[in-house]
Amino acid sequence: MKHKTFFWFFLPTALAMLIFIAAPIVSVVMQSLFTPHEAVLVETKNCGPFGCTTATTIDQEATAALRDAEPMGRFVGFDIYKDRGHLATAEVAEAWHSRDSLSGFFGDIYDLPFYRALTFTLTYTFVVTPLLIILGFVIAISVNSLHRKLKGLVIFFSLLPMIVTPLVGSLILFWMIDSRGILGNFISYLANDPDISLKASTPLMWVSLIVYGIWSSAPFAFVVFYAGLQTVPRDTIESAMIDGATRWQQTRYVVIPHLMPLVTFVALIQLMDNFRVFEPVVGFQAQAHATTLSWIIFNDLGGETRQLSAAATTSVLTILGVAILLSPVLIRTWRDFRGRA
Repeated sequence: MKHKTFFWFFLPTALAMLIFIAAPIVSVVMQSLFTPHEAVLVETKNCGPFGCTTATTIDQEATAALRDAEPMGRFVGFDIYKDRGHLATAEVAEAWHSRDSLSGFFGDIYDLPFYRALTFTLTYTFVVTPLLIILGFVIAISVNSLHRKLKGLVIFFSLLPMIVTPLVGSLILFWMIDSRGILGNFISYLANDPDISLKASTPLMWVSLIVYGIWSSAPFAFVVFYAGLQTVPRDTIESAMIDGATRWQQTRYVVIPHLMPLVTFVALIQLMDNFRVFEPVVGFQAQAHATTLSWIIFNDLGGETRQLSAAATTSVLTILGVAILLSPVLIRTWRDFRGRA
């Protein structure tokens, strides 16, 4: 393809990426460097027959004029990144110098809102992503070995978690793990403890959220791997069978290497999605036990006083976190591409 032809072919996509991706990111980064103006306070003295009193009020005109003059707010640079609601550099340094042990240091850090959310976000990401890839691959192998008359029905039921929207799916599972729900009653029966509650336990709530994450995302991996299985060279499989390879050996030395590019693709997509996990926390009403970076952004933007600067700062940190998580996979993909080239 000629360079001129490629330019006109790619131009609409480039403009869309510039308008809907690059521009919002630049706007969020700029907003994270400014903080809202403080209200201009004035003291007024009111005198009466019983003496004078002093009251502090907000000068609405001066405050409005200040906001009109600097609509972005007051420039503070990276101070918001270092405050207690985000990286909390002063608190982290103090906890490090006053630590009794490494576990005590991490315990103090965990009490900070950003690091508490980051802990669950990373745990959720690194547990859910590999498990959903493994589960999706197992389902794809199992369905691929079924009789063709059964495949359609099994595929339909396997895709049901993808059909249900995340918020609705999390609400359904939330009701099921309630003490009056079917899963809640079953767990109470197994534990022989009628007072046990998944909603009141932080570890059990984490497990519930992780189980939901695997259940809701595994169908995507299944679809990708099942499509990839249809492209496995039949001649290679038959050669392995003639050489006496077992079913496991065929899967390990033929199927898995053939599907590795798809594994990389699924890992990229799921790492991004899982690091931005939000709906299950809201659906499970798990804010007391588990918060995520996306939930912090939602919480900062809610209420009567929207904390735009705080939300923008957390958004920038989330983008940086996604970039760091994806970098090893992208580097490996680039090396594989250069090796084939």
